[in-house]
Amino acid sequence: MAIQTTSNLTNAVGARYTTKYQRAAELARFYDQLAIPVSAPQFELEKRRGMGSSYVFNFLSDMTPGATAISESGDIVPQILRDATSSITPTSRGEALKWSELIDLEAYTDFVAARAEILGRNWMETVDKMAEHAALQGNLVVRPAARASLDAGTSTHVLNSSNFSQAATMVQTLRCPPMMVGGQKRYMALAHPDVMYDLVNSGNLLSVALYQDKEMLLNGEIGQYNGFKIVTSPWAKVFLGAGAANGSSASTTLSAAANALATTMGVSSSTNISVGRTLMVGTVETANTHYDTNEAVKYVSGTTTVTFVGTGANGGLRFDHASGDTVNNSDNVYPVAFGSIGSLVKVFAQETGEYGELVGPKKDGLADQWTSLAYKWYGGYGRVAENYILRGEYASSLQA
Repeated sequence: MAIQTTSNLTNAVGARYTTKYQRAAELARFYDQLAIPVSAPQFELEKRRGMGSSYVFNFLSDMTPGATAISESGDIVPQILRDATSSITPTSRGEALKWSELIDLEAYTDFVAARAEILGRNWMETVDKMAEHAALQGNLVVRPAARASLDAGTSTHVLNSSNFSQAATMVQTLRCPPMMVGGQKRYMALAHPDVMYDLVNSGNLLSVALYQDKEMLLNGEIGQYNGFKIVTSPWAKVFLGAGAANGSSASTTLSAAANALATTMGVSSSTNISVGRTLMVGTVETANTHYDTNEAVKYVSGTTTVTFVGTGANGGLRFDHASGDTVNNSDNVYPVAFGSIGSLVKVFAQETGEYGELVGPKKDGLADQWTSLAYKWYGGYGRVAENYILRGEYASSLQA
């Protein structure tokens, strides 16, 4: 008698998990919007070689504007073009989950399908962090003041319409390639909603909202401004606690390690620990190094043992933090990426695809007593040239 089992429906089962993985992987990528994908063969059978350690992009210089009249007796002197290159170095990412057979036997939840979605979300966040680093670690920066001096209570330090005018002038002057929308040149501005609060409430935009489009105020929407399509997300990068010290400064460290999902943490000093919108936990970002496990928590109660609400699944910490990590209430700094589609290039191997490859579920152990599920991805992000993205850095009056 023929019996239908999972062993002869492996394609259907695998497709189910892969669909859940890819659906989660496509969810909330943010800085990836700036990237043009470029697929590359990881292994070319005909040439027997790998995808290489870097991808090089070539540029030619412009010609010098003509300033010499044509001679009647001598020939035109030809100009010489210069060339330059930039390169993107691909890397790899992969994460896995592994669990015992007993969990599958005792649990009612379809953990394999759930884990596929969790892995997909992890891939999305991991790869978008790579795009974020490429977009925001460049040398083309404009700030109203040094990062450590950006003050939420100083009106010239928060984002306003004049900053957009400045950015528009700079990206066009520096010849950042625009995208064409309806026959018009457009750029993108990617930022956190906190920094857009000041732009929405700045004089020029408020006048437009009041007298031309009142619905804009009620919806909190800004479609585009000064040639920029404005895109905001709570997932946008924030340099937590990297700005000016709060007027009642709390600057301390964790007195003991605090693990993910913890809802309390020990701090070395309780001075002003209850002051401010949030507390930063992690490492202050003073330069182009990003610390992806920095997080903000909202103080609830306590002195040297602080109870808080965070962004973890249970309202606690999202990440593990070591003893000695910084805890402060300094102003946040909000980077805004001014660029366009094509400011970044994303390279990925054809074999694992743009979204990576889901591997498994696989059985392991002498008695097949464990199951594992993983993903892998080969690729990388990079800015094609320094003039393709301008990074603005601002405070937000929400913290004042």
